[in-house]
Amino acid sequence: MVHRARASHIASALSIVDILAVLYGRVMNISPSLIKSETRDRFILSKGHACVALYSTLAEMNIIAKTELETYGEDFSWLMNHVSHKVPGVEFSTGALGHGLPFGVGKSLAAKASNEIWRVFVLLSDGEMDEGSNWEGFMFAAHHRLDNLTAILDYNKLQSLDTISNTLGLEPLRAKLESFGWHVKEVDGHNHDELFEALTSKSADKPLFIIAHTLKGKGVSFMENKVEWHYKNPNDEQLALALAELGEENA
Repeated sequence: MVHRARASHIASALSIVDILAVLYGRVMNISPSLIKSETRDRFILSKGHACVALYSTLAEMNIIAKTELETYGEDFSWLMNHVSHKVPGVEFSTGALGHGLPFGVGKSLAAKASNEIWRVFVLLSDGEMDEGSNWEGFMFAAHHRLDNLTAILDYNKLQSLDTISNTLGLEPLRAKLESFGWHVKEVDGHNHDELFEALTSKSADKPLFIIAHTLKGKGVSFMENKVEWHYKNPNDEQLALALAELGEENA
């Protein structure tokens, strides 16, 4: 999809595919028949630039047709280069960072106020943790005891043009989040069993934050942990190499 569209953010998408696989395959109450149901769980991809991972997941879930993926990034396609709510199964358009969590907090509060049992899951990038709107959201969610809210951090430790530590350090991250009143778990963001265990845990009266340690460009050796692949797109030769490394039937 990224190669065809000459687009960016393939490494950011590869960073989160395991998280999405566990969420959609094992955790969330979501299916093609539920995408408009009030009982569905809500997922918000706050790092909207990694949209190809979500679009592909929706196709694997048969929520959108796989043939739609061929239109990604084309003029007038609803599969835009940042995730769009026009796509069935997408709750919220994102791209400007720092918006997904506040939206998710509002949804969680609405569920509580309506005595609904559906849950909200928000996937954030580590770079967008620099946004003050997120920290306001952390305070608000803890204050209102939103234990139906789970935030997952794609902690690949790279953002845009440099490392997290060189741009604006987040550590000690776990201690900060716990001091804000959240229940915090740390996992290998590519280990499905660890992700499942964390995503299905909860603490009464506290929102859940999962720090998922990931590798940007996971699965493609020349992309892994390379900051330039935040924006680069693969040429024909690189695409062939990447598909071979991933296993073409799974790529």
